[in-house]
Amino acid sequence: METAPKSNLPLYLMFAVVVLTTAMGNLSQTAVSSMLTAVDADFGITAGTGQWLTTIYMLVLGITVPAVTFLSRRFCTRQLMLIALALFLAGSVAGLLASSFPVMFAGRVLQAVSAGITMPLVQAIAQVRFPAGQKATAMGVAGIALGFAPNIGPVLGGIMADAWGWRSFFVLLLALSALLVVAALAVIPREDGGVRTPFDGLSFVFSTLGFGGVLLAFSNASGMGLTSVFVLGPLLVGAVFVVLFLTRQRRVDNPLINLDIFQSQRFRSTFVVQNALTTSYMGITLVVPLYVQGLCGGTAVDAGLVFVPATVAALFVNPVCGVLTDRLGVRPVALFGGVCMAVGAVAMVPMDAQTPLWYPMLFQGIRGVGMGALIGPTMSYGLSELPRGIAMDGSSFIVLVRQACASLGTAVMVAIIYLVLGSADAWGVSEALAYQGAFGFSAVFALVMLAVIVLRIR
Repeated sequence: METAPKSNLPLYLMFAVVVLTTAMGNLSQTAVSSMLTAVDADFGITAGTGQWLTTIYMLVLGITVPAVTFLSRRFCTRQLMLIALALFLAGSVAGLLASSFPVMFAGRVLQAVSAGITMPLVQAIAQVRFPAGQKATAMGVAGIALGFAPNIGPVLGGIMADAWGWRSFFVLLLALSALLVVAALAVIPREDGGVRTPFDGLSFVFSTLGFGGVLLAFSNASGMGLTSVFVLGPLLVGAVFVVLFLTRQRRVDNPLINLDIFQSQRFRSTFVVQNALTTSYMGITLVVPLYVQGLCGGTAVDAGLVFVPATVAALFVNPVCGVLTDRLGVRPVALFGGVCMAVGAVAMVPMDAQTPLWYPMLFQGIRGVGMGALIGPTMSYGLSELPRGIAMDGSSFIVLVRQACASLGTAVMVAIIYLVLGSADAWGVSEALAYQGAFGFSAVFALVMLAVIVLRIR
């Protein structure tokens, strides 16, 4: 890599701190899922109660994101990053020293607020602060935090929990966040204070109830089924308040999310691609372990091995495809990524109990390459046409809806599996059909995404 010009070095250093902080938040989101058995045993709680440590993270993250546009106007980047790091540091201390479940729960809330701040911020910085010809490269680097970190989280968390106990992971987070606080103080420049704009509290309430309800419904659906009152109730309430939120954003002078973002054709296309990509891809992280262990009789290690190629791909493909996008344009890179996603998804549909382990490893790896080629370049493409003042609005809204789509994809795929398994004998079908149905759902969204790329990404 060539030495960065001195004039750009402060920007690169600041961006590195923001990317690493975002990666740490995403790592924390997924890593705790592999420690829940040990956490449940230590606190003497049920598995259902312990699951709230992952559910609350997703909910609070989704609730926080809409407010980030206001915070980004009110505070400069240095202030916003120090707030996020302070919250994450406090949450890590709570997790490390927690003597009871409520204390650890509170720590997870603080960490989720931090992650909700940094996820849209890193994308907005990549698009707004970097010069033309470097924006997609920067977004590709940011994609490491958005793609690689959450994928490696369960593996790292499981290894540390088994070797040194689950609290060791919070020692790591505490050390990393402390170092990043020092780095932020050293390299993020002081800037003029933000603009004192009014905060529309009613919009925030609508957003919290709306997107919080939708996220809660989809989270519950994974374990309770799509027809449960604990799914339909929050979903109905959430849908009503999402409509109220979106309606209000058009009517107030200082909206939390400026919906003028949808006047851009590029943003609209990216919005569809990103959400179809997330719906197709994220649920597979839960479906594959169910398939490997439930249908094929494999071990947890076997299930983990399936994701190794995709995880490695996320680390390298994100920045490489960002560079290629800046040099070649978005269309060839997006087409390559879309074809990889579609081929990988369709190829996994016919898998059954006799399918060798190398097969899902190969095609999940191809999907991982597609994910890395798409998440950064298409985001850069979508935000590039937005005026500077609403780039954060576009970044925040995509992050927010992407969270809901991840939960939706997971919920529907798991529901398909349990529905077919529960009726396999009555219907006279094989158990493999349950997993094939889930993989088929994923493939449909991958093909939709590819179609949008072919028709709309130029």
